[in-house]
Amino acid sequence: MRADSDIQFAPVTAPPPPPPPEPGWFAQLLDRLLGWLGDLLGPVGTMLGQSWWWLQWALAGAAALFALALLVKLVDPAWFGRRRNAAGDGPSESVWEPDTAAAAALLEDADRLAAEGRYDAAVHLLLRRSIAQIRDVRPDWVEPSTTARELAALSALPDAARTAFRVIAGRVEASLFALRTLERGDWEAARSAYAEFALARIEARAAATGMRPA
Repeated sequence: MRADSDIQFAPVTAPPPPPPPEPGWFAQLLDRLLGWLGDLLGPVGTMLGQSWWWLQWALAGAAALFALALLVKLVDPAWFGRRRNAAGDGPSESVWEPDTAAAAALLEDADRLAAEGRYDAAVHLLLRRSIAQIRDVRPDWVEPSTTARELAALSALPDAARTAFRVIAGRVEASLFALRTLERGDWEAARSAYAEFALARIEARAAATGMRPA
């Protein structure tokens, strides 16, 4: 085999690898930027590392408070409304009530939907437009995440208004979350709750002034 010239037994010296290419301007700029960030954030990282013992407990406490607030909001959504009332949003001299023309127009539009058999849409309209009416007058009461149940806990609302919100919200939740098609009885209950709140004040004011409501 060693006499066979087709077989090589002598060691082969590999050529040295080519030198790495010179970095371009973008790579040099990125390297300098990363170095600058390292010098800037290095002391912060060192401080966090030295303070990690108490920092981890602070983060755990904040996470626990967030989880507790989320649990309370899920279990008792009206609790936040009661807390706002205790902080100064309680009953005042200007208790909210719907505008006479707005209440009459709302009932007229909702009655039109109910007459077509669209009871879900009619009850939804009562809830949406009632919340919009409160938001227009008292935007500090209504946040994007405020639910009808939370509004029902506002002590600045009359008792009839809170009852109306509870009745209407119950039907809307059954329609949206329980996927139950609302029937005429649901609509009549929601309309009656709203009318007893909105129209009772209109009729009382008309009786006090000796005028019949329009």
